[in-house]
Amino acid sequence: MAEPLPPAALYRLMAWMSPAYPVGAFSYSHGLEWAVEAGDITDAASLADWLRLVLDAGSGLADATFMVHAHRALAASDGAALAGVAELALAFQPARERLLETTAQGNAFMLATEAAWPTAGLGLLRSAWGGGVAYPVAVGAATAAHGIGEAPSLHAFLHALAANLVSAAVRLVPLGQTDGQRVLATLEPQVAATAAAAMAMPLDELGGHALRSDLAAMRHETQYTRLFRS
Repeated sequence: MAEPLPPAALYRLMAWMSPAYPVGAFSYSHGLEWAVEAGDITDAASLADWLRLVLDAGSGLADATFMVHAHRALAASDGAALAGVAELALAFQPARERLLETTAQGNAFMLATEAAWPTAGLGLLRSAWGGGVAYPVAVGAATAAHGIGEAPSLHAFLHALAANLVSAAVRLVPLGQTDGQRVLATLEPQVAATAAAAMAMPLDELGGHALRSDLAAMRHETQYTRLFRS
């Protein structure tokens, strides 16, 4: 049986992955806005299918993998490895808006965490990498710097990702709040599977084939009417 998460670690994870944490996650739809307009997502079932693929073979798996490797690099005090993960996480973004989405949230997460939950460990990321910080890299570095385990941190991160996209879809499709929670519940096994895959994934084997999701991010850049920034 896994060791229980210490109360302080649980408290910090709940704070950092909460919709109230000031990273602006609510303003991004990750391309869902275009997918709804195009008719790809019309109800709870099609939303669940879309998000399952994102988690299994798209940005969900990629971001989870970047988070794992950032966590491990910081825990090992390996600045070169941490810089390599930070650089690859930015290069992996398939569209301008996805790059904005991850760096805006990542930079905001770093600033909020350094101000409210300071720790010397985050200085390694600042010193090793001088560019924008992708959101999963920031979360991976912060959780490692605070001694929070890789597995619970990853599960919390993936739950927050899924919950934010469900929340966007509830407003866009639109769906009822209960339908949104049903979708989130159905994604529980996929979140666990994605976490397991990310923890076993070498960076040089990382790829993806959620092409419709990537195209949605590109098409959103020129969408005429938009509520979300991505």
